[in-house]
Amino acid sequence: MGGEDVEQALIDKVVDLLLRARSVLFITGAGMSADSGMPTYRGIGGLYERNTTDEGIPIEEALSGEMLQRRPELCWKYILQIEKACRGARPNRGHEIIAAFEQRIERCWVLTQNVDGFHAAAGTRNLIPIHGDIHRLSCMTCSHGEVVEDYAHLAAAPLCPRCGGIVRPGVVLFGEMLPYAALAELSRQVAQGFDLVFSIGTTSSFPYIVMPVLATHASGGKSVEINPGMTEVSHIVDVKVAAGARAALERIWAAYAARGRAAG
Repeated sequence: MGGEDVEQALIDKVVDLLLRARSVLFITGAGMSADSGMPTYRGIGGLYERNTTDEGIPIEEALSGEMLQRRPELCWKYILQIEKACRGARPNRGHEIIAAFEQRIERCWVLTQNVDGFHAAAGTRNLIPIHGDIHRLSCMTCSHGEVVEDYAHLAAAPLCPRCGGIVRPGVVLFGEMLPYAALAELSRQVAQGFDLVFSIGTTSSFPYIVMPVLATHASGGKSVEINPGMTEVSHIVDVKVAAGARAALERIWAAYAARGRAAG
């Protein structure tokens, strides 16, 4: 059996699982947004290939909650670099397909590590942005907050227009706790159980990203991984699709539609 036949057999197996599932969780990471032109932060040509900043400190230290408190201008220097590199990117077909599945599955949720807001922009409603959303800003002193399209209008170290306090992005910086509301929602949904869990474009290196896969496996549910490389969950999942997120989702959607479940 040739490679193409094997690949189609895997796609068909995923569709079989989808057709039987009444509850599905999609877990997504950086690979989900790679086809939107989002840059990597390390690796060859990445934003932080050298791993250190101009100031000679690790990027994790510069982009930490402690640095935002102590030297907000330095932390914001690199927050602004990241946002500028991502500016203008939009959701890709993979995000749209996941949103479309939400309309056709009785109970469907998305847990994402990405802070780009693409799932929401593509139409996903049942969303757990575990690391926050870069488009949300809030004051660290008062209750002022706002949602912005981009950071083009922001100063190098923006201050609150209401009280003059330090403004921060609505994302989890290094060394910070995960948002309570997101963790609570994740716990509620996992406690209800899922028939099927997808792990897409993530190395699954965080315990809270691996946990839903393990919980579903333990309760008798099924799991699918879409990732060109091997990860922490590759040996656990029922189906491993070694491909990029958008390409794999497009094939899955096409096969799903051919089985008469997709509208139009």
